[in-house]
Parts: sequence; structure tokens; C-alpha cells
Amino acid sequence: MRAVEGARPAWLRRRIDARRIVTHDFPLKAIAVVIAIVFWVAITQNTAPRLINVTFDGRVPVERPDNVPAGYVLRGQLPDVGVTFRGAPGVADRVVLSDLHASFDAQALALGSAEAQDARVNVTVAKEGVEVIDVSPPTVSVRIERLTSRTLLVQPRFANDPPSGTRAGDAAVTPSEVRVTGPESDVARIAAVLGTVRFGDVQTDIVAPGTPALPVDAQGVPIDGLQVEPGIVTVTVPVLPTATTRTVPVVFTLRGVVAPGYWVVGVAMDPFAVTVRGEEKVLASLDRIETLPIDVGDLSATRTLSVALSVPAGVALLRPTDVTVTVTVQALAGTRAFNSAVVVNGLAANQTAELEVTSVSVLVAGPVPTLAALPAEQVVVSVDAGGRGPGTYTLDVAVRVPSGVSVQTVQPVSVTLTIRSRCAACSAPTASVGSRTRTSRPSSRCGWAGRRATSSEDPGIGSSSAAIRDEAAACSRAPSRRDCARSAWRSGSSATSPHPVSHISRAPGTSSRVA
Repeated sequence: MRAVEGARPAWLRRRIDARRIVTHDFPLKAIAVVIAIVFWVAITQNTAPRLINVTFDGRVPVERPDNVPAGYVLRGQLPDVGVTFRGAPGVADRVVLSDLHASFDAQALALGSAEAQDARVNVTVAKEGVEVIDVSPPTVSVRIERLTSRTLLVQPRFANDPPSGTRAGDAAVTPSEVRVTGPESDVARIAAVLGTVRFGDVQTDIVAPGTPALPVDAQGVPIDGLQVEPGIVTVTVPVLPTATTRTVPVVFTLRGVVAPGYWVVGVAMDPFAVTVRGEEKVLASLDRIETLPIDVGDLSATRTLSVALSVPAGVALLRPTDVTVTVTVQALAGTRAFNSAVVVNGLAANQTAELEVTSVSVLVAGPVPTLAALPAEQVVVSVDAGGRGPGTYTLDVAVRVPSGVSVQTVQPVSVTLTIRSRCAACSAPTASVGSRTRTSRPSSRCGWAGRRATSSEDPGIGSSSAAIRDEAAACSRAPSRRDCARSAWRSGSSATSPHPVSHISRAPGTSSRVA
């Protein structure tokens, strides 16, 4: 037994002290344990978790965005989309439909475009750690249209025929107009707004206070998505026996003659037909209802008036009413000829002008009353001589007329104008001896006023500076040098002329002077 114990190792023969094992070098052991825990936590946090891809078992509806600008509306069907997301096991595979929200940004789309636009779908997940990696389809096709409004009349529509032996009278709708608001493309499609009523089996008038006002297109199909204000109207339809009523046209009666130069273009009436009731024999021979005579005497403008109807004996209007008659009157169009003198404008102060044709014929068109009151002085014909020197010119005539009329023709359209310079002094003195007047032939040049009037034949003939000045003034008013010379020849001649008159006599006892 001892031999066996001596063969055991020494560490087995020692007594194990558990307390010493724990307490011996305890601070070092505690630090080692803390360091190990820190390393374990760091390694655990830095190690990437295992992720899985999950395809959602279902479809996610695309929600309408709440950021559509005011005055616009979103158009288009929003489909459902499929979603695939990624996350940790136990999280990604537990996502439900309430955790998913699909939407798009309306601010990124063009406003008011008539063409459809593709908007990218954005899907969010309410659970953390789950990321959406695929959306199918990725976009939706939508339009953002402008909201618009129209005011339309409500028209009654009958869903069935009236009972046998009756007919529908004139239906009334209250209110008669409604305002329809909606997308621009849908509002443009509205052909009518209808209030539909149904006849019963008995002959009673229809009063339907809760009739919906329904917008329809050209095919009569209701248009959805529109707002109608008010949406409910009252339709009243009288049910009348067919044997005692009849609808006949209204015929107007005019009396008098419109103002001279005017004519009646047309006559409009509202209503243009009325329903009357009476004996069947009387109604069988009635084909129209005339208005009372409408006086158009001296009428020169369009007039609207209310006229009563001339109802024959034995019949009565189903609904008493007057007729609104609009008589449209317009002025007759005509022409008037004027013979107007030609006025020369722009002539310099030292120039004179001579026209080959002094007047032209102008044909003016316009309303007859305006032409009749148009004075000849307001038809002005002129030519422009501004900036032109002496010479002969062919100039177009310009015609000015008042507003409301126009120039049709001008004959001739151009005239010949001769411009000459005025003579500074061009006069001939006259010598008087007794009862005879002595004149001399004018010189070819205009120099009468600068010369002294002397006579080599009779030294008694004197000169008068005042007479010379008067003759020079008369010459300056002559239109040309030639006319100046002629004027001087008629009035007298200078004594220095190369061709003096040789027959001069002087009465005894008289002295000679220049007249």
C-alpha cells in the first residue's frame, strides 16, 4: 500500500485549497477576466450579422401623395406594387402589410401637363434594420391636371314616356344653373348637365325636389370625379292632355319704316314657340301666334323690347308670357362723289405754284347717313411741295376724310405742279402827258423798279419814286417774270426803254408827271 502511494505524483499527494486558488493573485485574475469580456464584446459588435432577402408575400397599394399643389388634382390609376427587402433573420421575415407604405413625390412632376408622366415609387418599412431593395413596377403613370370650373344650365331629361293620352309640358328646373368643378380634361368633355325624372302611371304633374344634377359627355355617359354645386335640383314638369294643347310658332309683326339710310337686318324672339290650350277644333286650324305690332318707325339702332302676343279667341296660353323681341338695324352702305380743290402744302414763302388740274373727283364710301351729313370741306385733297425747288413735277394727290368713311377712287390720282420763284421787284413806270399815256416795251429782264423813269423825247416828263414803288409791289405779286413783264407793259414803260412811243402830245399850260 505504501509502495503504491509512493508511486503517485507529488501534486496529487498535495491537498487542493480551493480558496487559495481564487484568492491568490486575485487582482491580476480579475483584470484578465475584464479584458476577456471587453474583447468578446468588441468582436461581437464588429462581426457583420447574417442578412436574408425576403420577397413580401402580397401587393402594397400606392398611396396618393398629400403634397399636390392647390388648384391641381392627381389623375391616373395607382396600382399595387411588389416589394423585396433585406434584413436580419427574425426581423425581415416578420414584416406585415401594415409596416409597408408606398408613395411618390408629386412635387417632382410637371404641373398642368396633358401627357402622362412616370413617377418613381418609394416604399418605406416601419421596422428598423429592414431595407427595401426592389420595387416592381418601379414607377406609376399619372397626370397632374389643373382644376377648372364651368357654369352650365341644367336640362330636364325624361326616363320614360308620359302616360297614354298625355304629353309633357314645358319643364322648369330650380336652380336653372349649376357650377361644375373638376380636372380640366373632364370639364371640357361635359356636353350637358341633366336632371332625370320619371313619369308615373297617372296623369299628375311631376315635382321632383331631390333630382341629382349629373354631368354627361356627348354620348350621354356620366362623367365621374366632378364636383357639382348645387348637386341637387328641383324639376317640375306639367302633364297635359294631348287633345287640348298645341305648340305653335311665334311670328312677329313690324309696323312703320326705319330711318332713311337704315334697314332691318333681322328679328330675334324669345321664346320662338308657345303652347296654347283650347277647343280641339280651334287648335286644329291654329298654325301660329302673332305678336302685337312692333313700331320701327324712324328706328336707327338695334332695340330690344317686350311685346305681348295676339291670342285668338277661344284659345289661351298654357303659361302666360310676353315675347322678348330684338330688332337689329344697320346703316346701308353707299358711296358719294366729291369734287374737291387741290391744296398745295409745303410751298416756300418766296415761291408760287401753278396746277395743271385744280380739282379732282373723289368717291367716298361709307354708311349712307354718314355720307349724307359729310360736308365737302372735310374731304381734303392736297399735294406736298415741301423741299422742292422751281420746276415742274408730277405729284400724287393725298386725300383725307373723317373716320367712319373711306376713299374708294380718286380721279386723277396725280397732278402736274409748276413751282416758280417770286420776282423781288418787277414794275414799269408810266409817264402821262396831257390826256395821253406814254408807255415803253418792257425789258426782257425784270429791272423796272431800279431804274429812273426819264424821257429823251420830252424832258418835261418826270419820275415819281412812289409810283415806282407801287409798280414794284404789283410786280412782286405776279406769279412769274413773264407775268411781271406783261403787267408792266400794260401799266406803262420807262423812258429809258429802247422802244419809246413816238406820239406824245402835251396840252398847253400843263406839266407832265409820272402817273
